[in-house]
Amino acid sequence: MKLKITAIGEILFDVYPTQKKLGGAPFNFFYHVWKLTNDGKFISRIGNDNEGKEIIEFLEKQQFDTNYIQIDDSVNTGVVNVQLDENKIPAFEIIENRAYDFIEHRPELDELIEKSDLLYFGTLAQRNETSRNTIRTLIEKSKKVFCDINIRQNFYTKEIIHKSLQASSAVKLNADELALINDLLIGNDYELKKTAYEIIDKYNLDLLCVTLGSGGSYLFNRKEESFHKTEVNNIVDTVGAGDAYAAIMSLGYLLNWEIEKTNKLASEFAAEICTIKGAVPTEDNIYNNFIEKIKNE
Repeated sequence: MKLKITAIGEILFDVYPTQKKLGGAPFNFFYHVWKLTNDGKFISRIGNDNEGKEIIEFLEKQQFDTNYIQIDDSVNTGVVNVQLDENKIPAFEIIENRAYDFIEHRPELDELIEKSDLLYFGTLAQRNETSRNTIRTLIEKSKKVFCDINIRQNFYTKEIIHKSLQASSAVKLNADELALINDLLIGNDYELKKTAYEIIDKYNLDLLCVTLGSGGSYLFNRKEESFHKTEVNNIVDTVGAGDAYAAIMSLGYLLNWEIEKTNKLASEFAAEICTIKGAVPTEDNIYNNFIEKIKNE
């Protein structure tokens, strides 16, 4: 797969009661894409602190390109406190005023985006004006744009969601976020499928995914829809499942797969991520299996 995908946004540590794991939706997405395609670039910003040094050490050990990760001498690396309920569903406390809020626009980012097939971004990294302006500038130069709506705490506004949808060609969100967008931007009676098509029409989207957690996922294009549900045995936690889905969805989008194939493989990959601790695997077995699946489908 010769695809050039770039992600921009937060890289941070998910801090559990007994350990911490590297995370952040854009980083999780990028990590999966890089492992599945052996390509991809990541734009972010970390602090010049122990956590930031730990991130760079990890990425360099994995032979990732760290040229687009900015170092901030005055603001710390991102942190999220995570608590899991009895169903392994996470609750997040996202710490404010972190390095990824201050991603600077630089000329080399324009050059990178011009060479990219797709730019991925989310809503959380837009909570601060600096990163938000950088993301919007790069979106204007992008061939295709994938937005992962991540409504967290109060870190969103109607304008941020509207402009994100307006700029996007493919979008992933969950059913709660779909209902919120209906209230904020559509204003009609909510019904999942009807509202999904209303958003596709209003924002001229090529592809829209609505995830339902353990209930499965819907994938819509302008003319048809797909529903898929993958049973998950031995759930460890669901952190990063949506990011895993988004990674496969982006590949299917760029490779023009049928939406049934995209939804099935994305759902299966997300289910696998639910069987590990944290959002990204420490071993490559899951990736190797899915590289084979993608080839054989």
